[in-house]
Amino acid sequence: MSSPATTFDPRGLLAALDRHRVAYIIVGAFGRVVQGADEVTRGIDIVPSMREENLRRLDTALAELGARQPDGSDPSLANADRNQLEPVLELTTDHGELKIIPEPTGTGGYEDLRRAATREHIGQGLRPQVASLGDLTRMLSSLGREDDLPKVLDLRRLAELEISHGIEI
Repeated sequence: MSSPATTFDPRGLLAALDRHRVAYIIVGAFGRVVQGADEVTRGIDIVPSMREENLRRLDTALAELGARQPDGSDPSLANADRNQLEPVLELTTDHGELKIIPEPTGTGGYEDLRRAATREHIGQGLRPQVASLGDLTRMLSSLGREDDLPKVLDLRRLAELEISHGIEI
């Protein structure tokens, strides 16, 4: 989707979203990496709050990022009919690939994921909300892709490690 000249700059992408006070949760491969998975990705998947004012802020951030759809057109979420939104809006930005997923498979969207999401330090003062290991596992499992089974097993191992390293009372 992105041109070979586009480098993946996750901090630059997330900084733009934060500058515009966009409410979102990171999911997908980047979310799994932040939570400790051993994967490589060239983009970020987010689940935004679908409130109208948040979508306006997201549109402003996307304009700053130079976001464009595969056909070259500019995305606009604030004015879109919510019933007509694509399940996944794939964009290319000046900082790499960005996928906007209003309601990931197996979830109820932002409000559902928000309850267990955590703020994670990723450097340069950025602390985005990232979906929990349990929610990341639930989303990946619900896709039903056989190729994802090793990733699901890795996420379960990470969850077991997190539990075993918990604070003892």
